[in-house]
Amino acid sequence: MTIQWYPGHMAKAKREVEENVSLVDFVIELIDARAPLSSQNPLLQSILQQKPKMIVMMKKDLADDELTEAWLAHFKEQGILAIAIDVNDMSDIKQVIQTGKKLGQASLDKLKEKGINPRPSRAMILGIPNVGKSTLINRLANKKIAQIGDKPGVTTKQQWLKIKNEFELLDTSGILWPKFEDEAVGYRLAAIGTIKDHLLPLDDVTAFVIQYVQAHSPEQLEKRFGIAPDMDDMWDIFVAIGKKRGALESGGHVNFDKVAGLIIQDLRGGKLGKITFETPPGNA
Repeated sequence: MTIQWYPGHMAKAKREVEENVSLVDFVIELIDARAPLSSQNPLLQSILQQKPKMIVMMKKDLADDELTEAWLAHFKEQGILAIAIDVNDMSDIKQVIQTGKKLGQASLDKLKEKGINPRPSRAMILGIPNVGKSTLINRLANKKIAQIGDKPGVTTKQQWLKIKNEFELLDTSGILWPKFEDEAVGYRLAAIGTIKDHLLPLDDVTAFVIQYVQAHSPEQLEKRFGIAPDMDDMWDIFVAIGKKRGALESGGHVNFDKVAGLIIQDLRGGKLGKITFETPPGNA
């Protein structure tokens, strides 16, 4: 199955990035720490080309700590500057600012060599929808500038912002690529909330999550829902969770849609524990 779409506002956002990338000194690309590879937009990689870049792994508080460190090590091996942050941790916000300042310094040095008056370095911040960009921008600016929402596609226009007099930041809309050839990529992004919930069957996304957690962190399902590690029938799992969480209709039948919603809500809220859906290439 190929998951495919391309809303008009994303096509417009892509064009705006292409038009403005030459105006900035470096790029801040946001990815989700729970799916570091799947949340990297391949379209952006070709647009950015050789532009200096820092990767910010968002939502590290919801991701597996060991795998986050493994991904940081992987990026370092690839020669890519990467940090992992929790937007509610001010020390992490300061790290973003200081890392951005250092990354933009090379461009400022070149301007000085040419006798051009110094100016703040300029950066572009971009990423997929619902990665936490608006929240991060508000933290960086220490005031509410960007609109925040818990659904993909809240930011729909570009704007320039000043960050602590250290650099100027061009905000952009979240951008997805036209289609996912690998359906697992779609399921991962749907699970973490990047794709709007109506685009994929929620039952299928939930089944994908349960199967992954059972294979990698079965104790989380047992702790949260009382699901034994050896329970492998998806129907039985849904029924057991539905009964435990009171997701019943009249007559005592389990409401499978409600069960799926409860599980996804628990995943996104961290109540299923810290979960990362991908390991770096070469890691067991």
